[in-house]
Amino acid sequence: MSSIELTPSQKTILTALVNLHRETEDAVKGEDIAQEVDRNPGTIRNQMQSLKALQLVEGVPGPKGGYKPTATAFEALDIHQLDSAAQVPLSHNGEPVQGGNVEEIDLTSVHHPELCRAEIHLRGSVRNIHEGDDITVGPTPLSKLVVEGVVDGKDDTRNIVILKITGMQAPTEEPEH
Repeated sequence: MSSIELTPSQKTILTALVNLHRETEDAVKGEDIAQEVDRNPGTIRNQMQSLKALQLVEGVPGPKGGYKPTATAFEALDIHQLDSAAQVPLSHNGEPVQGGNVEEIDLTSVHHPELCRAEIHLRGSVRNIHEGDDITVGPTPLSKLVVEGVVDGKDDTRNIVILKITGMQAPTEEPEH
C-alpha cells in the first residue's frame, strides 16, 4: 500500500471534504470546505487541483457539483472505512452518543502508564466534547476492549479527542464461538 505524503494543509482540506461528504453523501462545494477550514475559496480551489492530480478528489461538474473524495483519499488519510458492523460505541458523560462512532483508538504512551493517553479518532464532530468530560469507548469489535478516560485535549480539524486514561478493561476469558 503506497502512502501519499500530504501537506498539513492538504490533510486538513481532505479531512473536511471527507467529513462533509459523509454527512450528505453528495458532492461538496468548495465554499463549504472553505468555511469548514476557515480558508478562502480560492485557496481551496488551488488545493483541490493538487488533490485531483494525486487522484484523491474528483470534481463533479454542474450546479449540484463540487468535490468528492476518492477511495484513495480514505487510504491517504488512513481512515479505514469501517462498515457498520464495526460500530464502536462511545459514551460522553455517561450518555451513549447517538451516531458517535470511533474509527481508531491510538494508545500514545503505553510505556508510561501513569501518563497514559489515548487518541480517539471519531467519525463525526467533536464540537460538543470538552476538556474534563468523561468518555468511555468500546467495547471494540474484536478485542472487546473498553477504554475510560477524561478528555485532555482535542483536535477539531482531525476529529480527535485525547483522553487521559482512567481505566481499561479487556475480558479475560476466551470468547465462545
